[in-house]
Amino acid sequence: MTLRIENKSCIACGKCVQVCPAGIVVRSTDGKGIEAVRTDRCIGCGHCVDVCPTGSVIHSDFPPQRVHTVDTGRLPAPEQVLELIRSRRSNRALTPHPIPDEALQRIVEAARYAPTASNSRQVSFTLVTEPEQLRRIADFTVGVFASTARKLLHPVVRTLLKPLRPDLYRYAARFAEIEREHEAGNDPILRRATALLIIHTPASNRFGCEDANLAYQNASLMAESLGVSQIYMGFVLTAARMGRKNAFARIAGITGRPQAIMALGIPAFRYPRYTERPERTDGLG
Repeated sequence: MTLRIENKSCIACGKCVQVCPAGIVVRSTDGKGIEAVRTDRCIGCGHCVDVCPTGSVIHSDFPPQRVHTVDTGRLPAPEQVLELIRSRRSNRALTPHPIPDEALQRIVEAARYAPTASNSRQVSFTLVTEPEQLRRIADFTVGVFASTARKLLHPVVRTLLKPLRPDLYRYAARFAEIEREHEAGNDPILRRATALLIIHTPASNRFGCEDANLAYQNASLMAESLGVSQIYMGFVLTAARMGRKNAFARIAGITGRPQAIMALGIPAFRYPRYTERPERTDGLG
């Protein structure tokens, strides 16, 4: 990687100095120019390139063809963004119609542009659209919870454990219902979604969960703007963590650790209105 400042065009405005998170771009000792020092610390975020008004920051990771002028005229108004956020719902009434490939790729692209800790970009995205693979993921999830429920509901275990861990029994009875619904073909897990977006990271990524869920939110809002329903697959994610090591990864065809999973589908209908979300009074949001 190489990074330098083109002094002939640089106007020494100092914007690149202000935005560089690694302190690499600094004012020269005479205070009249800008220079790049300790470039081995660069995390490749591109802030210096993007903020420069004269294109004077020359970075080998960002050649001219990869740098684009922001078209402010295409940006949504704040009111439009808030309307999208307010009206987004986890619509579980899905049709069997497949999601267009172009829409899926836009959803993934939006996820890719989410920030990551230290710009590590150690986040991967796997789309599952094959019906048989989707069925196997649902089977796996139901199997994990059915096995857990049988253990928790054993009379001896229940008597000893429930007083100590009542939280474990919140869904225990529901697990049995889910198993019956699944066997009846009602798909209580994936809700007949035609695609899953699995966001996964290396196990060594300290901020993998945070990075993945930032990406999830980007993908969720893009999906909503495209008219695609999206549902957070908490049960699938929990089963992946509770099941045998790497069992879910093998079924899903991923590497690393699943951190967030989104079910996607074409909705049977759109919500014509949204309800206001009351503010909490306990200081938690």
